[in-house]
Amino acid sequence: MLTSRLTRSDRLLKVLANFQHVYIVAHNTPDPDAIASGWAVAFLVEQKLHKQARVFGGGDILRAENKHMLDLLHPPMELVRRLECPPSTAVVLVDCAVGNQNHLFADHPVLPVAVIDHHLHDGQPRRRLPFRDIRPQVAASATICACYLREQKLEPGDPLATALLYAIRTETRGNETRYSRTDRTALLWLTERADFSKLAEIENAPLSVAYYTDLVLALQNTIIYHDAALCLLPRASAAEIIGEVADLLIRCEPIRRVFCGAVIQGDLLFSVRTMPDSGNATDLVQAMLAGGGQGGGHPCRAGGKIPGDLAGPGVDQRLQNQLQDRWLAACGLPPQQGNYLVARDEIVENL
Repeated sequence: MLTSRLTRSDRLLKVLANFQHVYIVAHNTPDPDAIASGWAVAFLVEQKLHKQARVFGGGDILRAENKHMLDLLHPPMELVRRLECPPSTAVVLVDCAVGNQNHLFADHPVLPVAVIDHHLHDGQPRRRLPFRDIRPQVAASATICACYLREQKLEPGDPLATALLYAIRTETRGNETRYSRTDRTALLWLTERADFSKLAEIENAPLSVAYYTDLVLALQNTIIYHDAALCLLPRASAAEIIGEVADLLIRCEPIRRVFCGAVIQGDLLFSVRTMPDSGNATDLVQAMLAGGGQGGGHPCRAGGKIPGDLAGPGVDQRLQNQLQDRWLAACGLPPQQGNYLVARDEIVENL
């Protein structure tokens, strides 16, 4: 007699059924992909195992669109500074992995029972876990989690479907536009269920005055070296502006590679963007870290953090020189004098 093969979602549910509590943990400062993926896994557990599942993330959510997503869709995301697990708790990591340092259990003795992610994890030690679903070939972790709901014949409802659809859209910004067959199937399924009025509201969220100030200062402090741009923000009201500036700069026609960084609470946070034929963004991040700090991402979109005790909102001259040297070396460019994206005399003329 033939028996049907267990799907990935079947195997996940089988693992989680052995625990009394389920804690789903996203990476710190959760983005739409982490929020929607955690929500989908919680929905799956509650519908199929009839037990409560809680979704956690560390830090804050500051990007305007992401905050608007929370206000409109009300995902069950709990933002905390630290997290303790009661006995018989299954920890599920979504949109991050065991070896990352950007989640609540990075330095915690609790080992997760499951990891669901779409990021590359080259060089990280492979741990034996009861469940692992890591698919770098798909555009988003939300794609994976949408597949779970389809496999279990669960209707997500329009708020969750909208969150999952928006998550996939955000993960395919810039040059990360290659969709797998799995992504296309998930997008079609979610499109039939999402609320496009709310999706449009999220994508056109109101922006603060501080956002425009940061943006102007970023453009004025961008230097181009041949086809590589370096932008060190003199101030940043929130970490999200770093990635947004990088996304904007990579669209500038002469630019093929972008490094954008800012000091946030004493650490240097940065984002890297590349055109598809101009190097791997994750490799460039690792070159910039030079053995110190943490980072990773995708072929065309990546980011990292260099921890430190940096004073003031801006990057001091010593660190700026060091970052410039590292960036040129990582891009295979010789030491050279760059040109400002916005010429100094143009700034003066328009004051």
